[in-house]
Amino acid sequence: MSITQTTPAQSPTGIISDTNVTATSTGLPVTLTAHTSYRTLLRVITPATAGDVLDITGRARVTNDCGYVIGVGHHLWMYDVDNGLGSSGTWTKIGPSNGDNVEPKRHHMPLHIEYVYRVPASWPAGHRMVVVYRAEAHSTAAQTGDVVDVDALGVLTVRRWAEVA
Repeated sequence: MSITQTTPAQSPTGIISDTNVTATSTGLPVTLTAHTSYRTLLRVITPATAGDVLDITGRARVTNDCGYVIGVGHHLWMYDVDNGLGSSGTWTKIGPSNGDNVEPKRHHMPLHIEYVYRVPASWPAGHRMVVVYRAEAHSTAAQTGDVVDVDALGVLTVRRWAEVA
């Protein structure tokens, strides 16, 4: 793993945080195969300049009422909101994959993710970045229509470090 750090010229330039959990009405459909049905939990639109360092943390919670063990994978992604394609454009996964099993006895499972991301040198000047916290659910016992509930308890926070003139 590489080390990402700020430079002496970079200072904290803003914090953006959102608690509007978007998947609460639909939940996460439980599929037979992992990595096939990602849903957005939270998203934040942030200014971004090539070389900026983004310190990202996310929290959410899911509930398993299905009666069997379900795997939940969760990840951070990003895309360019100003490229004319928006969410239809290229999505890039940032940071490591995360996941755990939520058993019926456990019932509720908190999700937590954090990552420090350097905005790539190729990032277009003046474009904003959407940082997205996504999750999916899977089990070999999945039945059509089963879902893992996404509770309305979540937050995604992006702390931006940029060069200040």
